[in-house]
Amino acid sequence: MLMSFRIGLSILGCTLSSLTFANTPAVNHLPDNLAGLPQTIDKALAQFHTPGMSVGIIKDGETVYLAGHGMRDLANQLPVEPDTWFRLASTSKAFTATTVAQLVDEQKLTWHTKVTEVLPAFQMADPWVTREMDITDLLTHRSGLSSGAGDSMLWPEPSGFSRDEIIHNLRYLTPAYSFRRHYAYSNVMYITAGELVAKVTEQPWESRVQESVFAPLKMQCFGGDVPDTVLDNRALSYGYNDERGIYPIPRNQIERKGIVSAAAGGVTCNAPSMLSWLQMWLDGGKLPSGEPLLQPDTVKTMLTPQTILSVTDTDAQWDNMHFKAYGLGWRLMDIDGQEVISHTGTLSGYQTYVAFIPDLQLGVVILNNGSNSGARGSVMETILKAYIPDAPQEDWVDTYQQYRDERAANYRARHQAPKGSGTTSLAPESYLGTYEDKWFGTFTLSAKGQSVRIVSAKMPTLQGTLEPFDSHTFMIRWDNQNAASDAFIRFDTNPLVQVTGFSLSPYTVRESTQHEWRDMYFTKVSTPAPAAK
Repeated sequence: MLMSFRIGLSILGCTLSSLTFANTPAVNHLPDNLAGLPQTIDKALAQFHTPGMSVGIIKDGETVYLAGHGMRDLANQLPVEPDTWFRLASTSKAFTATTVAQLVDEQKLTWHTKVTEVLPAFQMADPWVTREMDITDLLTHRSGLSSGAGDSMLWPEPSGFSRDEIIHNLRYLTPAYSFRRHYAYSNVMYITAGELVAKVTEQPWESRVQESVFAPLKMQCFGGDVPDTVLDNRALSYGYNDERGIYPIPRNQIERKGIVSAAAGGVTCNAPSMLSWLQMWLDGGKLPSGEPLLQPDTVKTMLTPQTILSVTDTDAQWDNMHFKAYGLGWRLMDIDGQEVISHTGTLSGYQTYVAFIPDLQLGVVILNNGSNSGARGSVMETILKAYIPDAPQEDWVDTYQQYRDERAANYRARHQAPKGSGTTSLAPESYLGTYEDKWFGTFTLSAKGQSVRIVSAKMPTLQGTLEPFDSHTFMIRWDNQNAASDAFIRFDTNPLVQVTGFSLSPYTVRESTQHEWRDMYFTKVSTPAPAAK
């Protein structure tokens, strides 16, 4: 461990104390306008209910800041250290893109190799898209699927779907847009890319990224199973709400066994290793030895815009932004006149943010174990603005909090709770039974006392209680409110008023066709036997 960077931080009740350094000479190399960075980080943790954070900065090839703040384990009062391990969430995607790129360098693929040439069983809903989709399409969020389509097979953890099943089930996902015409974030395409790498290299993706990326860079990162050393110094995952305060999210915390979504968001890593990763990009794809991890033309391709993204009013106001796009595993944008290459990662219980600015030879990594993006965002803005010449300076923690308060107020002003009669057309026992969707598997509805319980066979965390709403509709209140949002379950009947199946949709008054349940329909396949008299 990097003992020279260890810090101690105690918690009294739910209040984070001030940062105490125990020999951190690298902090002395920060610019004057970042002298208060430790205090800013502590403020962000407290303001956004985040237990802990690890922050690293490299500038001109030197580590100028590397420190842990807050707690990695609240119950046992264990502090975050600079080398504490976190789940990277979607910042894992750049590693997947890199393993694909290395196969291009090795001339085992081209950027336009068709997916079916490597994975013959790959199939989308549209036959033309199936034939035309290439490996670049897998990495650029332009598949035509809606954002997050297929995520119901990945989360909430633990998933009961294998990667082969996930790829097979792509054929059942209805496209929302024309192929290659619209940006819509896709985790399942990155899982497909990981399996493509596995097929070409004849080894699991986790093994390939370990030997071709992590080992050459001497990174202490893991795409799959992790050793005991990681479990001894892992950051546990946490969420927050006003009723419960800060609470653990054990289903997402780092465990010994890797997860099915590794290539999309399951890499485990720490800040020192991520700084080595960013330095490689700042060095144009070179290892510390000078040997290439990626060829210069490949680096250029990966950092070339592929899919255009919208510049929001907030982007323009905060960052003077004019351009934003997605490359291959990276987001590309301009901030106050500088090209910034970055990616965020979001998983319940973990928030990450990595960014580098080639012209300034600057790299920043932020890893935390909370669920509020304000913590990572405000710290990243503080750091980047301090290094970008003539960038406006302000208290970004306050700015983010004001922004979130305004959004929350707008939501409350628009929000309407669905209203029903509180009764259904048939007695609750009429809806009991086993229902099956052709790709998501089965839900079983059974009686428990006076309640109707629903349980997914594939996703064990999806368990809940049905509450009568109206007609043939119930509201599902999931047991784990952090894992899934409440949903409507609407039953269909035949002319004999016998229940035949159901569909699911979000519990809201707003009509939506883009939601996680849209491509599922559950047909009744069995009815429970009558209770013995």
